[in-house]
Amino acid sequence: MSPSHTPETTRRRRGIVAGTALATAGVLVALAAPTAASAAETPATTTPAATAPATAAAAAGDTTIDLYDVNDFHGRITRSISQTAGKPTPRDGDAAGAATLAGALDQLRGPDPSTSAFVSSGDNIGGSTFESFIQQDQPTIDVLNQMDLSVSAIGNHELDKGQDDLRDRVIGPDGARNAKWDYISANILDSATGEPAFDPYSIQEISGKRVGFIGATVDLVEQGLVSPDGIAGLEMGDITTEVNSVADDLTDGDDTNGEADVLVLLVHDGAESSAAADLDNGSDFARAVHGVTPKVAAILSAHTHQTYVHSVVPDGGTIPRPVIQTGSYGFNLGHVQLTVAADGTVTPSVAENVRLVDGTFTPDAGVQQTVDAAVAEADVQGAVELGSIDRDMRRAVQSDGSENRGGESTLGNFVAEVQREATDRQGSQIAFMNSGGLRADMAAGPVTYKEAAAVQSFANTLVVLDLTGDQIRQALEQQWQPSTASRPFLKLGASDGFAYTYDPQAAAGSRITSMTLDGEAIGATTTYKVTVNSFLAGGGDNFAAFKQAATKQDSGKVDLEAQVEYFRAHPEVTVPMDQRAVGVTTTPVPEGGFQPGDEVTVDLSSLVFSNAGDQSGDVSVSAGGQVLATSPVDTTVVDKTDEQGRASLTFTVPESGAAQPATPSTASRLAATAVETSDEPLVVELPNGQQITLAVTIPLAVVPDPGTDPGTGPGDPTDGSDPTPTPVPGGADGGSGDEGSGDSGLGGTGSGVVPISGGGIDTADGGDLAYTGAELAAPALTAGLLLLAGLTALLVVRRKRAAHDVSERAEG
Repeated sequence: MSPSHTPETTRRRRGIVAGTALATAGVLVALAAPTAASAAETPATTTPAATAPATAAAAAGDTTIDLYDVNDFHGRITRSISQTAGKPTPRDGDAAGAATLAGALDQLRGPDPSTSAFVSSGDNIGGSTFESFIQQDQPTIDVLNQMDLSVSAIGNHELDKGQDDLRDRVIGPDGARNAKWDYISANILDSATGEPAFDPYSIQEISGKRVGFIGATVDLVEQGLVSPDGIAGLEMGDITTEVNSVADDLTDGDDTNGEADVLVLLVHDGAESSAAADLDNGSDFARAVHGVTPKVAAILSAHTHQTYVHSVVPDGGTIPRPVIQTGSYGFNLGHVQLTVAADGTVTPSVAENVRLVDGTFTPDAGVQQTVDAAVAEADVQGAVELGSIDRDMRRAVQSDGSENRGGESTLGNFVAEVQREATDRQGSQIAFMNSGGLRADMAAGPVTYKEAAAVQSFANTLVVLDLTGDQIRQALEQQWQPSTASRPFLKLGASDGFAYTYDPQAAAGSRITSMTLDGEAIGATTTYKVTVNSFLAGGGDNFAAFKQAATKQDSGKVDLEAQVEYFRAHPEVTVPMDQRAVGVTTTPVPEGGFQPGDEVTVDLSSLVFSNAGDQSGDVSVSAGGQVLATSPVDTTVVDKTDEQGRASLTFTVPESGAAQPATPSTASRLAATAVETSDEPLVVELPNGQQITLAVTIPLAVVPDPGTDPGTGPGDPTDGSDPTPTPVPGGADGGSGDEGSGDSGLGGTGSGVVPISGGGIDTADGGDLAYTGAELAAPALTAGLLLLAGLTALLVVRRKRAAHDVSERAEG
């Protein structure tokens, strides 16, 4: 039921097409929550399921052309609708399914399909759910062929496996086409010639008119959306420039370069949100909305998974044109009707999104049969092994064995690291995973596709956020849920290399006491690339801080796909057992700091996982290599929180050899620092060898270097060096942040370590830190810790993977 092609322009072959030289430019893409608005103050139109799509009466001599479109279908061939209390309650991210989409097209296009066309703005494949993903998206290609898709823009996901895969497998050779539709993009260029590397346009005959669809694609290079190796030899041209060049060719009266009566832009790029203001924000898409020639009658957009219908008068034009996006996954079907007057004037008469998720349209039986066969094959392939894990990875549990979404788990931390690595190309540094998104455990031994899919069943995409250190802190604070929430605490799994401490007794909003990334303190105003799934990115589970990201980029990669890729790269997984979060509460530091004879108590919590086998043993606190106290860890599970694994250690600060009054005064405390002592940080060591360096010091007697005059040691005013001040946390002087970075700092200067695999690291301020086992840093470095006024501990986890060259990470 596809419309016929004009004979001389029938499905132009793939390859280089002659054209003008092209400029290059970047494209800014992000995500935001949808709203209903129009650039012309016209409300966005979404046709309810029970309401027939709009039509407009044609005047005598007029011709109507109906365009039905999808974008970002992402292989959602099966129906997936959210439910509440057993009843369907569709929400963003749901999928109507291929059979329903086909049934809607059958009904809406009617018995004469020559007056309409079914088109796409790209990302038909890639980022797919298991049934399509496991079969390299062939089921998705098959159902779109059954629906007579006529033409599609090339999206970034069409190039997930590289340009050769798109040309040779997805599209297929001449005479043996796989995808029966035309794939087009005017701004993906051959670097050697500057010409389009794929067909820039496709001519379709609809209602007797030649409709020229021009394709365009978001900047693949600047955004790091695909593997650089997969697009070697390609470069990106500016969308507006290249579209206008093709539009001129198609309307210049020269049949040798193609001619069209109507022009439509299929662009795989979109507005950052559904708000009309995002069409005026200076992005490359916003420039295209206004700057693409008025000869183009409609813009069908994609990529940002937003739902909007806007009406915008282009620069130099007089007729408003629709700018539409359908959301994603076949939730809606876009509909644009164009009226061509007898004099050739093209006027948009209808622009709307038709909901497909409400059960109104009858599924197409033939397409449903294809989907069922794909599901059956996926069940077979789901039994194939991906890799193996050396121990169980389980969700946290309550004391009765039920799931505890408030507890840290090896599974949650593992999935977070999987997602961080999956978005490494976008520059991701940290990742967080919501505990509610973990739906099954993983047992030690072989892991199959099906088992991996069961862990994350929602098919959320991975979103890379630009967050400041303080916004990260706010997100961690929001683990403590509002009083109205059904659960008091929801734990976030954290990726390798990220760690933090918290004070469970502190007031709301001030519980997070330190954060580090690969041994360096998180800076409050420093911006970090943080990966979360699309549920969290939208503020799900009351994590509103993630919604405040300065930039959001949906990678389009589905969580399951990320996990499969991880096992392919790491077929034998050793499950990390380090704690990413530890609770620490210490005796308040008196003015002048702790002195010999003072009693100090360190209360610890969150030292073990609730469902990771026997983790019993002793925890110790030491300073200067001297163990001060030990205590067995209480591994009793604490319901609804992450407090399991508790210990309390109390010790008396050792005498330094200097005489002290029974009740030391502030003056005597300060005077005591002149004795041969060194302020040493307290170091807590867990049964698994993990260490926590507290931002609390005690004075310990030291043996001077025999070759050094005690009066002229490092830091002495007479030695010419710059002495480092040592303000004490909780002291009157307050302290300062990380002087080396110029940032206010969150969690100190990085002078602490948890040597999961042993060895040392460099501190953030450039000094060497060689904590190995119970070995401590040089006393000269302890001053950096003391800059953490008001903070109690510094927990540091070294990333257990090879460091990546930052230059190899493309920004996203």
